[in-house]
Amino acid sequence: MNKKALFFDIDGTLWDYNRYIPASTREAIDLLHRNGHSVFINSGRSKGHITAPELLDMGFDGIISGCGTTIEYQGELIFLRLMDNDFTAQCIETVRHYGFKPILEGIEFLYMDPEEFEGDPYGEKLRREMGERIIPIRSSWKEWQVVKFSCDTENADREACFNILSRDFDLLIHDEKVVECVPLGFSKGTGIEKVCELLDLDIQDTIAIGDSINDLGMFRTAGLSIVLGQAPEKIKKEADYVTASLWEDGIYNACRHFELI
Repeated sequence: MNKKALFFDIDGTLWDYNRYIPASTREAIDLLHRNGHSVFINSGRSKGHITAPELLDMGFDGIISGCGTTIEYQGELIFLRLMDNDFTAQCIETVRHYGFKPILEGIEFLYMDPEEFEGDPYGEKLRREMGERIIPIRSSWKEWQVVKFSCDTENADREACFNILSRDFDLLIHDEKVVECVPLGFSKGTGIEKVCELLDLDIQDTIAIGDSINDLGMFRTAGLSIVLGQAPEKIKKEADYVTASLWEDGIYNACRHFELI
């Protein structure tokens, strides 16, 4: 069998909302390495939001972050596409005009204004996880290093704002509250393509494993796509193979099914 390059989503795939990683997932990653395959994280999270030791200590060969806007390989940054800060400022003013609350996602920090997320469960979770690596947007005005952004859209004029944002961004609508704004031309799929270009890999020897809407780009790009069993039905329909859920050893079972381990 040709050696494969596997690309793993983080949230809902490698770990759950409580950052629980099944022991079987750790074992699968170790066995993939032993069998000569390459393993990458491929996340919508920006580089500044992928710092957990329990995740990084699993020994990934590389990390695609920010939906294909940033690529690291063997600890070195090999590709980066930053948003222009004047343009980012315009985006902030636009989304706030329509009632959105933005979180800017950067290569080292996340940027959000705490008063906008007072009492918000996700905002509180970010503050616990990120600590001093969350910086207020206003106090760092146009000094950001941002690759994409997300917004809380609750009680906002979503349709009008989406019409404007869609000129420059792919809008990944996770639910009726959250939208992820990815610069046009970038996705987890373009991240796989760039890795293959930079490392001289055959795209047919790539495998994408995920569970959510922002994984569709890599499902449609990789040679083989695998979705976790707890994913919504509309996501399952886009994948080549449906494995068990994260909590039922889904990654390990899929790797065994395709004789990778």
